Amino acid sequence: MFQKKGRIQWFSFILLMSALLVIIGCGGPKARVASSELDTPEHHVFTGMRLIDQEKYADAQREFELALQLNDKYSKAYMGMGLARAYLRNYTEALQNLDTAWKYAKKNDEKEAVHIGYIRVNTLSKAACVKIGVDCEQDQSWLEKCVDSYSAAVELNPSSSAANYYMGLAYKTALQFGNAGTMFSKVLKIKGDYVRQADEQWELIQKIQRAVPGTTTGKKIALVETISRADAAALFMEELKIDVLYKKRTPKTFDTSFKDPEKAAQTAMKSQVSARDIADHPLRADVEGILNIGVRGLEVGPNGNFDPDAVLNRAEYAMMLEDILIKVTGDNALATKFIGSKSLFPDLREDLPYFNAVMVVASRGIMGADMTSGEFAPLKSVAGVDALLIIRKVKEELKFN
Repeated sequence: MFQKKGRIQWFSFILLMSALLVIIGCGGPKARVASSELDTPEHHVFTGMRLIDQEKYADAQREFELALQLNDKYSKAYMGMGLARAYLRNYTEALQNLDTAWKYAKKNDEKEAVHIGYIRVNTLSKAACVKIGVDCEQDQSWLEKCVDSYSAAVELNPSSSAANYYMGLAYKTALQFGNAGTMFSKVLKIKGDYVRQADEQWELIQKIQRAVPGTTTGKKIALVETISRADAAALFMEELKIDVLYKKRTPKTFDTSFKDPEKAAQTAMKSQVSARDIADHPLRADVEGILNIGVRGLEVGPNGNFDPDAVLNRAEYAMMLEDILIKVTGDNALATKFIGSKSLFPDLREDLPYFNAVMVVASRGIMGADMTSGEFAPLKSVAGVDALLIIRKVKEELKFN
């Protein structure tokens, strides 16, 4: 009897221990065992951040996942994951990853990294809205949040090049170019990381400030790497104020003959020019303004389309400027002034259809050659800031403000 009771107790003990082992085993996935000396959370995060710099965001995300498999409480891995997801335009999950990164951040460098991560994610979210030209549902206090994160980061590390650099990008995205320039100059003074990038950004800011864009649209276009046909229309309408310019320089004519009001209204409606492919374009008003004013090179094509997003090159831009100069000055001789002349540029033949236009704008200092090669580069795209600087030179040439 005693032996039977003992066996029952022993069997119960074994069952209890087995249950406990099952419970412990089900408590969560086990951390992955490192397969080599370089298979560490730190190395995977380092590699992931380098891949982000190379714009390989999906590959970067994989590296951060590998880091978390080794240490699911590694703050910098969550921060990196947040950045990767932000670059992939998944901003909600990106911010959630940063919240988790902050939860596990213990050291100052980890906390600094998270604060910088918040600056970057908020800026990326806003930049995406600016790029597509719409008002996103993003919290309008995004810049204030960036400033708060920046202040917290530099409090932890007053010499944080990264905090100053990414805050500079935030100010640039917010079109606050003066503040952006201040941030980039701080990076250059610190002489740590991001010096090359900050120097490029500082030079861009200096060019934008020299161009003095007077409208929000102009400031946004200043940031684009290549302008489109719609961008050119917006610059001519909003920065050059071509409608006002034409009205001031064109002689007034008066028709005092009687007009039937109804027929006159119908004629006015028919005379309004538009295009089939600009109905939903954010710069539709500017495009229609240019179409009704008339600028060579910015017309509706035979298919009824304007092609608003087609990228402009320097030759096309020169031809548009030549047309504006002819109409404003009334000097029709400009259209053939340089026909038969010798080219000033090694890459510009005299028989090209845009030769005269290039020579017109070059002779007046409105557009010039590359300082190093002496080439005009007619087929090269036009950067937004360069387009603005050229507009400013046109205004100076015409003495129009």
